[in-house]
Amino acid sequence: MTTVGEALIKLLEQHGVDTVFGIPGVHTVELYRGLASSKIRHVTPRHEQGAAFMADGYARASGRPGVAFVITGPGLTNTITAMGQARADSVPMLVVSSVNARASIGKGLGYLHELPDQRGMLAKVALFSHRIESGHELPQVLARAFSLFATSRLGPVHIEIPLDVMSEQAGELEMPDVETVRPMADSALLTQAAGLADAAKNPLILAGGGARAAEAPLRRLAELIDAPVVTTANARGLLHRHPLGVHASPSLKAIRALIGQSDLVIAVGTELGPTDYDMYGDGGFSLPSKLVRIDIDEEQLARHPATVNLKADSAAALEALGELIAAGRKGVSHHAGTARAQAVRQAALAELSPAMRGQIDFVEIIRDALPGAIIVGDSTQPIYAANLYYDHDRPAGWFNAATGFGALGYGPPAAIGAALAMPDVPVVCLSGDGGFQFTMSELGAALDAQAPVIFLVWNNRGYREIEMSMREAGVEPVGVSPAPPDFIRLAEAYGIAAKRIAASADPTEALQAAWAMRKPFLLEIVVD
Repeated sequence: MTTVGEALIKLLEQHGVDTVFGIPGVHTVELYRGLASSKIRHVTPRHEQGAAFMADGYARASGRPGVAFVITGPGLTNTITAMGQARADSVPMLVVSSVNARASIGKGLGYLHELPDQRGMLAKVALFSHRIESGHELPQVLARAFSLFATSRLGPVHIEIPLDVMSEQAGELEMPDVETVRPMADSALLTQAAGLADAAKNPLILAGGGARAAEAPLRRLAELIDAPVVTTANARGLLHRHPLGVHASPSLKAIRALIGQSDLVIAVGTELGPTDYDMYGDGGFSLPSKLVRIDIDEEQLARHPATVNLKADSAAALEALGELIAAGRKGVSHHAGTARAQAVRQAALAELSPAMRGQIDFVEIIRDALPGAIIVGDSTQPIYAANLYYDHDRPAGWFNAATGFGALGYGPPAAIGAALAMPDVPVVCLSGDGGFQFTMSELGAALDAQAPVIFLVWNNRGYREIEMSMREAGVEPVGVSPAPPDFIRLAEAYGIAAKRIAASADPTEALQAAWAMRKPFLLEIVVD
């Protein structure tokens, strides 16, 4: 006989889950009953927020949903920040929690880890939250979650299992079919969009995180219509070093000017939100009258009216547009797209301060020292600078929490998740000394799992970006200089090798030596 907790493990295996991040507690013992004999690897973070951040990094690196197990009450509330980040950045995440026995829920009887309405609270941040009232529900609810991950805009899903249900006999459970067909755009609308693209004299493509898996059709369309491609932070790695690639923030004046000079903008997988398009809050971002939007989320499409809205998977829609345009042409249309892209790259870089350009140079050294690496960032100065202007060398290889929801402390646990998902790929976590202290205890989790993350700590002794903002606003800086620990001794206390170098030094040799070890490593960069 199989309990509901054991059935959950078996069903997750059938859905292709190979890793679960979680901290066991008295309220999740029954979830762990089937783990030891399963093929699923369990990774123990040092905090439940770390479990969900690890699931996030695992998902972004692998393209598969990250899974976290957490206890009732505080375990679940500790994951909410990470779930908020996943919601903002469209990251597939499944959080499975316990909840008190059914007869006690919502009655305020003072049970351990009790919340007034746990599921109601999670429903505000998750795509959906469901309570399993009977073991027979489990296959259908999991199928619903994995169907959503396969066919819709991504984000976190929450499933809670009451303590008395977890230990019940599950009976015979069959896994329903999972929907995997992603929406395809209306053919008439595709034809209309292709006509607009074919007729445009100065077309432009804006590519967001929703286009990360669509590099080939994106490149083909861009080349067909000779359009520069501006990538947001979550799309970096697309069209690396391509002459039409413009890897700079749409918040920069040069990029806004390019948008304004374009007679057609095709926006692919981007919500056109202010953290990408108006990060300085000056209200200076606007779109031309002719706009084609491609997005899998109908609600997102409704937020910015367009000439043509294509509710579709980005890769499929881009491929269809390319086919329609190519079929109606004898050759490739040339509109000086390469020259436009080159000019705007130079103008955008010229806007940045010497300090920012130096920080971008530093990130480029990391990229070139470890080709094909995944760089996972936290909110720190080099990440801010590179989000403004930086060309990564692989799709989905650059991601961070410095945009969107902006959760500090994201980098270390997310990098661990990414390294476990992609063990043969170098993973660098780039954090500031302030942000690293949020989750530096996850060094222990990296050691336990032998995740070969290179933790690169940019140590400028405080929250320098916030201090600068305070000074620019005429506010006397307060609370921006938390004392950092001795990071080398901290790493060594965990048995992790570490090294300290100056920010002016070339980190190439240290990075390459760290990756050759295939173990966790900490490299502290001391900033003058």
